[in-house]
Amino acid sequence: MGAVPIGYLVARLLGIDLRRRGSGNIGATNVLRTAGWAPAVATLLGDVAKGYGAAWLGSLAGPGPAWAAAAAVLAVVGNCWPVFLGFRGGKGVATGLGAFLRVAPWALVPAAVVWGALLASFRYVSLASICAVLGLPAAILALGYPGPSVLAGTAVAALVVGRHHANLRRLLAGTEPRFGQRDRPAAAGAARPT
Repeated sequence: MGAVPIGYLVARLLGIDLRRRGSGNIGATNVLRTAGWAPAVATLLGDVAKGYGAAWLGSLAGPGPAWAAAAAVLAVVGNCWPVFLGFRGGKGVATGLGAFLRVAPWALVPAAVVWGALLASFRYVSLASICAVLGLPAAILALGYPGPSVLAGTAVAALVVGRHHANLRRLLAGTEPRFGQRDRPAAAGAARPT
């Protein structure tokens, strides 16, 4: 379920191959830059839904929190490395959001505050996402969620930060595009998301 490339499919309906536009990423931010608000919102909602759905299905697999937590991690892995697109996918942020709406919903409140404050202050989606996800495991632990949920939050945080390695380099170099900035030509060979 996590591997279903929602952003890619939404953009293809509009005749756009996201892997060759903007950042080359198939997530909602690149959809916004290349196709506009409505397709970006559809992508965001689809990615959140598939994360939630995967964690919900995981919770049906057996008793205790471990099944849903494992499914949350697997949904993010599927989003980041989808078999349907040659293992070239998104960053896992929206899918992780959906998964943790099921696994540890209250832990998303402080993460959302961090994300919103940083986006409003600096207008870098990547920076806001990285900082929000870095605090997720601590929020899950502090709010008393069970161990498997803490481990899942830690794993997802590591995955999401790892997938933002190119964004971190651009942030340090001062070349990261800000929220609302329109499409820019993909770099040579940008069929592979960065």
